[in-house]
Amino acid sequence: MAVALTGPLLGLSACSDNAAPSVADTPFTLLDGSKSSTGQFKGRVTLVNFWATSCSTCVKEMPELAATYEAFRTRGFDTLAVAMSYDPPAYVMAFAKSRALPFKVAMDHDGLLAKNFGDVQITPTSFLLDQQGRIVKRYVGAPDFAALRGLIEQLLQTT
Repeated sequence: MAVALTGPLLGLSACSDNAAPSVADTPFTLLDGSKSSTGQFKGRVTLVNFWATSCSTCVKEMPELAATYEAFRTRGFDTLAVAMSYDPPAYVMAFAKSRALPFKVAMDHDGLLAKNFGDVQITPTSFLLDQQGRIVKRYVGAPDFAALRGLIEQLLQTT
């Protein structure tokens, strides 16, 4: 069944048609030391969340991010939580471990990920990407999680 993607799926006017070239292959390192790149998001609906341990809204939304990830992960959904460059790595590691975050967590040591996603400076800021790696929605602040889950559901039903 095809689902018409309208309304909020129009997303950012500058990014709605194509993934920004700089985002397509931005490398990053996960907390476990493994290397990856944003190019690996293709083929999956992905939520990229920029956050900091010093951000109370970020801390508050983490259980909802985890629940959203768990609800959709087996259907082609992924989440990447990107700790801001100013966040001490020890704090990020302790936070991720104590909360048993089920999704990938990366440190943006040099700020390149934040820069390539439109120079993110406010946390939390999240981007929902479709299977082609296109940004379809940007959230500054905590998203309405019911609406986010509905949008994820729509995207997962499209090919």
